[in-house]
Amino acid sequence: QVQLVESGGGLVQAGGSLRLSCAASGRTFDHYAMAWFRQAPGKEREVVACISWSGGSTYYGDSVKGRFTITRDNAKNTVYLQMNSLKPEDTAVYYCAADLSLNQLVSNIGDYWGQGTQVTVSS
Repeated sequence: QVQLVESGGGLVQAGGSLRLSCAASGRTFDHYAMAWFRQAPGKEREVVACISWSGGSTYYGDSVKGRFTITRDNAKNTVYLQMNSLKPEDTAVYYCAADLSLNQLVSNIGDYWGQGTQVTVSS
């Protein structure tokens, strides 16, 4: 079992930055690939960024490439999402997820999910 708790969401102006954190419980955090997803009202869930268990491989959705960076600290059981140059269309609830397979996460599938954190970008 992996329990995930997101933090760091909030209200920011367009062009600003936020860093999301996802703290994981369990002693096997470094066995899992991790990812950030988002869902805006009335829209489908979208893969934002994924990272392998070692951090050696990453994947980004087209809409965030060059603006967002996913990293992880296995010693702290935490994954981060640094979001720069935020746009109003980035407004959504952001979810952290874990899966033993990076490919599953890239395919918008995950075994464990956090409760989400709201990010709102004002124009």
